[in-house]
Amino acid sequence: MDFFATPMVDEYGDVTYSLTGAGYTALVVALVALVLIGCALFGGKKKMDAKQLAFSAMAITLATVTSFIKIIDMPMGGSVTLLSMLFICLIGYWYGLGGGLTAAVAYGILQLVIDPYILSVPQMLVDYILAFGALGLSGLFKDSRHGLIKGYITGVLGRYFFSFLSGWIFFGMYAPDNFPNAVVYSLAYNGAYLGAEALITLIIIALPPVSKALALVKKQAQS
Repeated sequence: MDFFATPMVDEYGDVTYSLTGAGYTALVVALVALVLIGCALFGGKKKMDAKQLAFSAMAITLATVTSFIKIIDMPMGGSVTLLSMLFICLIGYWYGLGGGLTAAVAYGILQLVIDPYILSVPQMLVDYILAFGALGLSGLFKDSRHGLIKGYITGVLGRYFFSFLSGWIFFGMYAPDNFPNAVVYSLAYNGAYLGAEALITLIIIALPPVSKALALVKKQAQS
């Protein structure tokens, strides 16, 4: 693992890993390969759908930019951002489960490149690949009535599940004494910031002008 990441001790005395040049290169290559494979498999009638690639890239870019705009920044990781999860869930809403999962996993890899915190390979996979990748579950409701709302809730619940697992398994030792155990702490901690952002987002997308605008964007993405 030293070729891709080097060990270091963080402020809490834990051994974490910092990506090397080879590690960053490998992640970028994996990101590009994933996007190309996803477009080939889930690009609709055209195996390489240029419009799907363009709209997905636009949404991932918006998600990345808004992930830096933090309304609330939690002390042990996680934050309430400016609707960043919505932009990833939109991709599933536009293109279905396959396209949504592909873009969401790609976004997870991008987050790992931008702001890595690695204790171990399992923790990295759960925190970045599975947690962010679960946002693609929004694609389950692509053709459903109120599909964006249903899909967004499902995607956020998926991310919450994996974030909870990570908090319980890998970060449970940081649970304060006033919590009964690491399970309750992880449920409460991750539910606080994910629930707050989800509530804000659902209120916004339920507004009639926003809902109509998002429906129009979907038509453009699929035309």
